[in-house]
Amino acid sequence: MRDSATAEGTLARWALIAIAVAFLGLFLALPLLAVFSEALRKGFDAYLASFNDPDTQSSIGLTLLIAAIAVPLNLVFGVCAAWSIAKFDFPGKSLLTSLIDLPFSVSPVVSGLVYVLLFGAKGLLGPSLSDWDFKIIFAVPGVVLATVFVTFPFIARELIPLMQEQGTSEEEAALTLGASGWRTFLTVTLPNVRWALLYGVLLCNARAMGEFGAVSVVSGHIRGLTNTMPLQVEILYNEYNFVAAFAVASLLAGLALLTLVGKSFLEWRYGDGLSAVRRP
Repeated sequence: MRDSATAEGTLARWALIAIAVAFLGLFLALPLLAVFSEALRKGFDAYLASFNDPDTQSSIGLTLLIAAIAVPLNLVFGVCAAWSIAKFDFPGKSLLTSLIDLPFSVSPVVSGLVYVLLFGAKGLLGPSLSDWDFKIIFAVPGVVLATVFVTFPFIARELIPLMQEQGTSEEEAALTLGASGWRTFLTVTLPNVRWALLYGVLLCNARAMGEFGAVSVVSGHIRGLTNTMPLQVEILYNEYNFVAAFAVASLLAGLALLTLVGKSFLEWRYGDGLSAVRRP
């Protein structure tokens, strides 16, 4: 009877593994292979030639610029928010925690529309901005705002559980020994969460480069000015320029794979330090 139960457990385990592998292969591996195969369908020279287009080059530069702005802003916000929530009690703490999760529950398209209603030409603040000749919607600042909004939970949500589990005993000891609050943060708090912080930065950067919905609403799809790489892929595909579209998509996929490699390395090398990040 015991052997039968063990055999049934083994069969069920392998069946579940097979289902999981088949699902990943069908919905992740095959599309990824299709992207690279279509990008290289006319040869490597045609693949490289796709990046000679000035609009494509502009979209790549803008994507990197947006990520370079959004990730540091979210880094500062995420560390400050996580430190405040995990280490202190203050009025509105639960509200702040809920607001951090807001981008996870709101559609990116809706968040982009909110910015249009606020900063558009006929929006709440649009006329005042026009008087100052400052443009947000259909310009780079709008793309930055939309990207920051959809990505700001990632770093904070990686740090909060870990900081809460670590408690405040080490910080209190440092303060008792005469360290200032800033020195305590730099020498005690920050080193204890550095790998979780890097983990959050990787996820934030991946989302910043791949965001489509919110950016699509606020960008205006202006070629060479406000199109990021995901928007450029859509434009090239709609123009039946499939090789160029998949070439840009393959670059995005390559960046995503690099992020995945970095994430996997952190989980393998510092698994014990990161395990607390995903505990409820």
